[in-house]
Amino acid sequence: MSDVTKPCYFLTPDFHAAAGETCDVTDPATLEQVGQRAVVSGPELVSVLDRVNAAQKLWAQTDAKTRAARLHQLANRIESHDMTDCAILMSREMGKPYPEAIGEVANCAPIFRYYAEMARDEAGKVAGTTQIGSLQFARYEPLGVSAHIMPFNFPILLMCWTVAASLAAGNGAVIKPAEATTLSTLEFMKVFSDMPQDLIACVPGDAGTGRALVDSPKTHAVAFTGSVKAGQAVAEAAARRLKPAVIEAGGSDPMIISAHAPIEIAAAGAVTGAFHMSGQVCTSTERMYVVDAVHDAFVAAFKAETERLRIGNGLARSEIGPLVSEAARDKVARLVKDAVAKGAKVEIGGRVPADQDTGWFYEPTILTNCTPEMDILHQEVFGPVVSIMRVPDFESAIEMANDSEFGLGASVFTTDLAEAHDAYEKLEAGMVWINNPMIDNDALPFGGWKNSGIGRELGRMGLDTFRRTKMVIMDHKPVRHDWWYPYDDDWFLDAGGRKHV
Repeated sequence: MSDVTKPCYFLTPDFHAAAGETCDVTDPATLEQVGQRAVVSGPELVSVLDRVNAAQKLWAQTDAKTRAARLHQLANRIESHDMTDCAILMSREMGKPYPEAIGEVANCAPIFRYYAEMARDEAGKVAGTTQIGSLQFARYEPLGVSAHIMPFNFPILLMCWTVAASLAAGNGAVIKPAEATTLSTLEFMKVFSDMPQDLIACVPGDAGTGRALVDSPKTHAVAFTGSVKAGQAVAEAAARRLKPAVIEAGGSDPMIISAHAPIEIAAAGAVTGAFHMSGQVCTSTERMYVVDAVHDAFVAAFKAETERLRIGNGLARSEIGPLVSEAARDKVARLVKDAVAKGAKVEIGGRVPADQDTGWFYEPTILTNCTPEMDILHQEVFGPVVSIMRVPDFESAIEMANDSEFGLGASVFTTDLAEAHDAYEKLEAGMVWINNPMIDNDALPFGGWKNSGIGRELGRMGLDTFRRTKMVIMDHKPVRHDWWYPYDDDWFLDAGGRKHV
């Protein structure tokens, strides 16, 4: 067992120990104990929120230029910090291949730089006046303290997306890490140690901790990433307090392979879209609609690309690590079994690797002959499995791709410009990728339609999530206006209903 044992919570700039409940952390690749994590107690949580609220009041009074400078300093700290331990912990906690873990934590600095400048530039709006002598404008103000309830798959990067926006807007932030990735999150929190005292906190816990943060009157906005069911519960709880919330609730992303697709490129892109991080990505390709004219050639190329992937421990040379838990693997196996029973053909995979008898591994799997009756086409798999449907043409592919309760992302491979334009106009998703799946951009909104969520992260919309507007009307030369009380008698009707002249 590792000697990695972290205290209960992090509150800038110091770590604080706690005597509350502790839980073992298990490596999903080896099933060995990595360390222990604690669960914040109720009184501790109240104390943390009190301190963050007090610190936020000082931060809100800091001018935008100074806040931006502090966030640039934080970005410098992230870039210069040795992230090796954090990346190793992440890999050991949830199985992510080390190159992906180190890439995640090392690439968080740009979002702090982006929002440092965005908030400094977007401070309000002066409107055309409705009357002479009046200055009329809107200003942005922070909400207070934001609660960030994080997933296990990108525990650091997704946390930084919303925390950066919240801090730039003048808020304090309280982070509730995923249970599976608590240790690596706490390790990363060290980069915040130069930020103002008590402004940022990390409070490990369970679902009850997340509920307490959403319900607390001492939090004023919520950012959540997770399942549809949990996202709906968070949205309902936030709505009861009229508390702004951005919810990213996952998806079952489609990918369309057009008759005009570059087959070899599409096959390589599909491997990354479907199997990146063992399919445990909200925007993973789970459903594929392949036009009949290229179906067989594409499946052959896709299978050949998939055969190149290595399965193993995230700290070894592998692309496909374990799933995060036994329950996660069981769900994947159940959905594959149902699909096969209903006529799906396993082109590759569909089983636990023969040489991986320890850990929650599952082979990257391609299913063909899939039909709408299969459960796998209507649920988020969140594993290394993709289901392929043969379709007669591009229009049918668009229609079937949209036939889903999800609407997070969608991908298309085509060299036909008309099809590319049709795709982004007609696909019912918050994000559309053409010939390059899963890319994001700090300056563009990230989020889904339908049951995939509400609100947006990143871009201007991501900043607006964590601030409120105040309209100001200021007459700098006070005068009596003709519409003020009392009204002139000429405006009233006489007894006969006629207007006085």
